[in-house]
Amino acid sequence: MDILGISGYYHDSSAALVRDGKIIAAAQEERFSREKGDSSFPKHAIKFCLQQANTDLNEISQVAFYDKPLLTFDRLLETYFAYAPKGFSSFVRSIPLWVKQKLLLQTQLVKELNALKIGTIDTSKLSFSHHHHSHAASAFFPSPFDSSAILIMDGVGEWATTSLGRGDKDSLILDQEIKFPHSIGLLYSAFTYYLGFKVNEGEYKVMGLAPFGEPCFVDKIKDELIDIKEDGSFRLNMRYFDYCTSLTMTNREFSNLFGNRPPRKADTPLQEIDMNLARSIQVVTEEVVLKLAKTLREKTGEKNLVMAGGVALNCVANGLLVKEKVFDNLWVQPASGDAGGSIGAALAASSISGTIVKKYETFDGMSGCYLGPSYEDAEIKEVLEKYDSNYELLDIDTLILEVANLISKGQIVGWFQGRMEFGPRALGNRSILGDPRSENMQKILNLKIKYRESFRPFAPAIISEDCPQYFDLTEDSPYMLIVTDVLKDRIVKNSSINENLSVTDRINLKRSDIPAVTHVDYS
Repeated sequence: MDILGISGYYHDSSAALVRDGKIIAAAQEERFSREKGDSSFPKHAIKFCLQQANTDLNEISQVAFYDKPLLTFDRLLETYFAYAPKGFSSFVRSIPLWVKQKLLLQTQLVKELNALKIGTIDTSKLSFSHHHHSHAASAFFPSPFDSSAILIMDGVGEWATTSLGRGDKDSLILDQEIKFPHSIGLLYSAFTYYLGFKVNEGEYKVMGLAPFGEPCFVDKIKDELIDIKEDGSFRLNMRYFDYCTSLTMTNREFSNLFGNRPPRKADTPLQEIDMNLARSIQVVTEEVVLKLAKTLREKTGEKNLVMAGGVALNCVANGLLVKEKVFDNLWVQPASGDAGGSIGAALAASSISGTIVKKYETFDGMSGCYLGPSYEDAEIKEVLEKYDSNYELLDIDTLILEVANLISKGQIVGWFQGRMEFGPRALGNRSILGDPRSENMQKILNLKIKYRESFRPFAPAIISEDCPQYFDLTEDSPYMLIVTDVLKDRIVKNSSINENLSVTDRINLKRSDIPAVTHVDYS
């Protein structure tokens, strides 16, 4: 049985194909369109998945969409009536798009799919999964566990923003949730917006900026913005947020809390208060995640935990869960954001049909996340010659030695092999490689190669058996989803943060014998 999963029309559109419970292919539309976070119908991703599986729409048993648009529309209506007349203009602007793209989604999907001219399909083959159920399916079914607790956290699905549950063999249930507008994901995004970064993209930047600051606003955030209970449940004080009624996340009262300071404009210099705010919201988020996980452990008695949803990409919070040993084992869906919803929707539909597979050829059911397209040497050669590129074809052993030699000399290498990764992380098949021992490598990669902020950290790649020689990590971490500390005997003495230094000077301070992958907090 072939099931095509689709995520789209919000952000990070994607497609996935599951055959008899096994993930055959998955890809994000942005990798083909080259438009970051592409939210359009994932036509290129769908074409790839069908091609990879050597099938067409005629042979597809079911097309599973990752959420239920009618329930989301119900949330929009209820939210508008709850806040009316505030937000009327925003509501009026959004209605035409909703009617066209979401309320008529069945018709829209069939139209878009048949326009691909790779077979035909009708509405009888369409199914719609709850947003958080898609996330939960993407987290549990590909995990290496026969049973586990499940924790889903994101901005918002239809109504749910946080869901707790349990998976067992070929079934799962979510039996506890926190509903919109109360959302730890939207709270983090509100600070992302306030700090001058783009929502749904800049949350990584807030996490990377946090170690430069002090958690001096934690009490104010907990006193004014969020009420956190001992079991991890929470409520937001909506007096300070505008995301229910406008296109902005925060309002003037939010700004007044932090010295009557308006949201930072993008690309303006970062101030000490920005770093402190980033650190504070990171600490608050970690508290919520930790308390929810402890509640799940007590409630389910499970020793394993799986996670998904955008908040699960907060690898610092994940690292804390591992460090605190709340569960014996942790597995996080590598494509935890909405892109992973296509895999989840397809797997959820597969579980209903009784065709889930929990035996894997590799560590888990994600195949290392190498689920995208690959290219033969002949195809690569054809493109190189088309653009008159200079190239040399080497055998694999010679190539590896040559690349290692270049890296050791301070050169930067673009590494391209095998199938493309699915999800936001570069995991060795489409990666930029540099020498972690170089004091200048982090600066060069950020400013000259990736053209991004100087404070953004880089993740190391290391052979698993060598990991204990460098890092305080005993768990497997194949997907760049757990932050851990560099071992103390590798830290340079007298390298602690000097608050009088600028962000750039702080990041360029040598802190260990692998400075390019050692952040300011020695992680």
